[in-house]
Amino acid sequence: MTLLLGLGFFAPIADRARGLFGGGSGPLNSIDYVDIATTGNATDFGDLTVARDRLAGCSSSTRGLFGGGRVTSSNRDNIDYVTIISAGNATDFGNLITATMDISACSSSTRGLFGGGFTTGNTNTIQYVTIASTGNATDFGDLIVSERQVSGLASPTRGVFSGGLDYRTNIDYVTIATTGNATDFGDLTVGRSAMGGCSNSTRGLFAGGNTSGAVDSDIIDYITMASTGNATDFGDLTVAKRFSVGASSSTRGLFAGGDPSTNVIEYVTIASTGDAIDFGDLVSDRNGAGGFSNGHGGLA
Repeated sequence: MTLLLGLGFFAPIADRARGLFGGGSGPLNSIDYVDIATTGNATDFGDLTVARDRLAGCSSSTRGLFGGGRVTSSNRDNIDYVTIISAGNATDFGNLITATMDISACSSSTRGLFGGGFTTGNTNTIQYVTIASTGNATDFGDLIVSERQVSGLASPTRGVFSGGLDYRTNIDYVTIATTGNATDFGDLTVGRSAMGGCSNSTRGLFAGGNTSGAVDSDIIDYITMASTGNATDFGDLTVAKRFSVGASSSTRGLFAGGDPSTNVIEYVTIASTGDAIDFGDLVSDRNGAGGFSNGHGGLA
């Protein structure tokens, strides 16, 4: 439903969804944003508290979090937050349980989950925060296998984590409102690491990544999150790449940046299948970034 205020109309929330992409190899501290319903180049939003890459992002409809990452060879436990609708620099939120890089994330409207990653070795830890507050992360449970370069996405009830550096095909899921260990969901069409992930409330997409033999992939897979089962082929990215970052509205999925180093943003219509289309460009090349939106599939 559109909302009326005075003599002007506001578009539905899905049409006003904003995608943010922060950090990346360099390391970068900049955050870019786009309006998902349009096409065009990204705009500068502000800066992270610490420049870093290999971080992860999650969000509610109002607030976005960037967690973990690395600065050169030093892992970080920082969690930053921003108010998605207003541009500006990030603020300190709290800390992860342990400094972690190559971490993944997903969220509901209330909770943000950070899963897997690399500490002194690969970890299976899932940790969570309450997005509307500030404070340190708390233990949630464990992934089925210790893994880094996992990708995350969510429905309003389920958090889903998939893939990893060992080119695993596994897809794990948890119920976000509870705590506990992950359960097997199914398998990707091809095992790979460092995929971009995004979703609407019913369908989740995993895109790109690195396959066995260190070969970059252009594959996009999809799952129906209310069920369990193996992923299905959705289509292809415009180019094979790893370490892209996803963001979404209820209708569109975006995949931004990636390695080989690129500033390209591409998009798909989540409810259909097909190949990605050019959306525009990030302010600069960005890979290993964190991303989120205020219209993703985890928001009820």
